[in-house]
Amino acid sequence: MSTTTQTQTSTKFGTTADIPVPRGPTQSNLTFFVAPEDGSKPWSLAGDNVDNPPPGVPQRNYGEFSHEVTIQDIRGRESSFDFNVNGFGTVSGVKSEEKDFNDDAHIEQVYYPEVKKLLLDNAPGAHRVFIFDHTIRRSDPNAKRAPVNRAHIDQTTKSAEARVYHHMGDEAEELLKGRVRLINVWRPLNGPVVASPLAYADSRSVPDEDIVGVEHRYPDRTGETAGVKYTEKGQWYYWSGMTNEERILLQCYDSKDGARTPHSAFVDPRTQKDWPGRESIEVRALVFG
Repeated sequence: MSTTTQTQTSTKFGTTADIPVPRGPTQSNLTFFVAPEDGSKPWSLAGDNVDNPPPGVPQRNYGEFSHEVTIQDIRGRESSFDFNVNGFGTVSGVKSEEKDFNDDAHIEQVYYPEVKKLLLDNAPGAHRVFIFDHTIRRSDPNAKRAPVNRAHIDQTTKSAEARVYHHMGDEAEELLKGRVRLINVWRPLNGPVVASPLAYADSRSVPDEDIVGVEHRYPDRTGETAGVKYTEKGQWYYWSGMTNEERILLQCYDSKDGARTPHSAFVDPRTQKDWPGRESIEVRALVFG
């Protein structure tokens, strides 16, 4: 049964008192991958190609469609989920010295070491972490990146291994002999989250045949992400009212156990128009061991 919890939060929109944070299961439409009709390799433009596409080239060559799914709330049963098993897990009570998240250099200097320690402390067996980028998303028409309502996985086996070669240089071959994970650390910047929450599927509930590599075509290189087909087997979850001191760990690749986590923002039908839009940061890291 769906419930709400009263809270008070201070955001760039001003102080919003007594927001009834939506709790419990909900239903929402997620956007899923549809393969190109001609059977060709799926691709999409990325980076500067999005704003300045080559003449006559569409943004992507594959289709998408929306389907309603039930999204369960993990609030109150966080310990039931392990990112090495389900593909996602939680960490609570995390303090940060980074407050503004407006300067990339400062984020790398202050926030990256915090994330590195978080992963070393919470990823069993991890002995080395390399953070390679981050993305800030804001629900603002003028924002560079907004929440993405599309089921996807940030990396495939191919692109994760390519990341190791790209970032680790001469050490790559040796590192790839051991366990390699690619983990996203996700948190809100203006919690509690009351709009555009993040949903994630239990990795075990989405069959391999429903995950499709999609070329990500930049002007100077080609990467690969994964599109996710709709499956009735998919079990979707979210963490209601996430605060700034809570973290979701999303495992996008694991060379040992294969856990990979489809995820997507979603529109909660309980969200009211005057509530503050979600702001968040996701940090992507290679985790060795």
